[in-house]
Order: sequence, then structure tokens, then C-alpha cells
Amino acid sequence: MFPSRRPPRPEPGWLRRRVPTRVVDGAAYLQAFVLSGVVTVLAVRAYLQAAGWPQLGGGGLHIAHVLWGGLLMAVGLGIALVFLGGGPRTAGAIVGGIGFGLFIDEVGKFVTARTDYFYAPAAGIIYAAFALLVVLTQAVRGRTRLTPDERIANALDLTLSGVPGGLTDRRRIAVLRLVQGAGPTVEAAMVQLLDAVPRREPPPVRFWRRWADRFGRLVVWLTERRWLVWPVVVYLLVEPVVTVVAVVLDVATGELDREREWGAVIGVLTAALITAVLSVRGAVRLRRDRVGAFRLFKLALLVDLLFGQVFNFTVNQFGAVVNLAVDLFLLGVVTAEHRRLSRELPAEPR
Repeated sequence: MFPSRRPPRPEPGWLRRRVPTRVVDGAAYLQAFVLSGVVTVLAVRAYLQAAGWPQLGGGGLHIAHVLWGGLLMAVGLGIALVFLGGGPRTAGAIVGGIGFGLFIDEVGKFVTARTDYFYAPAAGIIYAAFALLVVLTQAVRGRTRLTPDERIANALDLTLSGVPGGLTDRRRIAVLRLVQGAGPTVEAAMVQLLDAVPRREPPPVRFWRRWADRFGRLVVWLTERRWLVWPVVVYLLVEPVVTVVAVVLDVATGELDREREWGAVIGVLTAALITAVLSVRGAVRLRRDRVGAFRLFKLALLVDLLFGQVFNFTVNQFGAVVNLAVDLFLLGVVTAEHRRLSRELPAEPR
């Protein structure tokens, strides 16, 4: 006879894996953190250069702004830990982002033995740190959808945070959308809970918000213009080739003999070569596969943004911000055209 097989014993609760509940607006908080940090670094560098690189302190003391950065990061974390709701989380993300910007701006002092604030690769390190944060933000934004339990938990969090000051109609609609499909019992309970929360009128639109919205609409409008597509394609084909030729000419004429960061120059050259190959392949595929061609153009820009610009900032310091802005705009144009072409593809038969 075969021995009887006993059913597996359930694991104790403390042995089960506990997955933290994700916040529905997590990507927005990360984005606020990154943007405030980037603005802080650029503002600090611009101010210090305009003021002649002043120092706070005297009598042998030097109060580095990395200390203020650590303090502001602690304040931002404290705001998010102490207060409830999306507003304090956003405020904590912005304050923490400003602190992180002050902190990372002095990275050159902590990766060199001589504590050199002007260490050339520091600009590339700063850019790489923010690029990784942007990738993390996009990964959080593009992850799988929230589970039903997470949607209910976020709906409750939004509702309870509105108990002291009330909820706007927009917030109420967002809560009901979160629990949609969770079952009649949950939906009815949420409606009753919302009825118990006071209503609040939406706050007036700030003047800076109007200008930000107008600028955002202008950028979207520009990136969707069809007449911009072909100049962008030409630029993608010409720009990396010009970079490669310029480096070769500098090597031939001896201009690069004074360059201290040869590794960064090789990185710029490698990124330009990869971008050129991808762009040429995309141009070759334009006639027979436009969707695939613009996918290659998009990949070429991503290679330059995530790899080439790290070395570009090392070589050109913060003068590379202009090139970064151009690349971001080109990525917007290419992405908009790729999406348009993808929507026009005929649906595959099942």
C-alpha cells in the first residue's frame, strides 16, 4: 500500500511574504522629488557662478550646502511621516528633492581625496543620479496595475485624508473610480463613507500653474506637428556623425591633448557611434517599416540620454544642459510620431 499523503500545513502568518501596498500617486511624488532636485542643482550652480563662488562661514569654518541638503531631506521625510494625505506627501517630496539637490551638488567633494567641488566627472555623476531616478519614476508609472485590495486601500486613504478639510468633487470621482469593480458591497460602503465626509470647493488656480499648463500644451502641440518630423530625422542622422568627425579632427590636430577626461571623450564618441548606427538603420527602414524606423530613432535618443549625456556632462560640464533639452524635445517628437503610426496599424486578425 502507498502511504497516505497529508495535505500541506499552512504556513504561519509571520512566514508569509508581506508586500507593501503601493500608492496610486507614487510616480507623481517621485516626479516632484526629481524636478525639485534638478531645479535646485541648476539654481545653485547658476547662483554660485554669478556670485563668484562665495563660501558661508569664517574663522576656519566652511558651512557646506550639503549640510543644508541633509537637513531638508530630514524635514521632507518628517513631513511625509507625520502628516496624512497627498498634500503633505507632495510637500515632503518637494522639500526632500531640494535637499537632495543640495546634497548631490557637492558630490565632487566626497569622491576625491582633495575634496574638489570642481571635479569634472561630478557633473556626469549628478546627471547619472537624476537619470536613474527618472528611470525609476517611469518604472513605477509603467508597472502592472494596482491589485483590487490596493485600489480599495488607496480609496480609503484618499477619503480619510479629506475628513479634516473636506473633499472636492474631483477627489470624490477619483475615489469612486478606484473602487469600481470591487463589488456592490464595497462600492456601496464607499459611497456611504464619502457622504459622511464634508465637501470642499476646489482651490483657485495659481498663476504659475496657468503658465505651466500653457507651456505644457505648447510643448505637446509642437511635438505633434507633422512638419517637425523630417527635420528631426535629418538631425538624428547628422548630429552623431558631426560629433564623431569633430572628435577625430580634434585628435588629428592635437586639440584633445589638453583634455584631462579622456575616458569621458571615449564615452561621448562611443555613444555617438551607437546613435549613428541606430539612426542610419532607422532611415533605411523608413520606406518599408515606418513604425520600426521610429522605434529605432527613439532607441537612439534613449541611448544618448541615458549613456551619452553622462559623459557629455563630464566633458562640457553644465553647458550640456542645452544639448539635454534638445534631446528631450526630439524624444517627444519621435515618441509622438511613433504612437501615431502605431495607432494607424491595422488590427491583427484573431
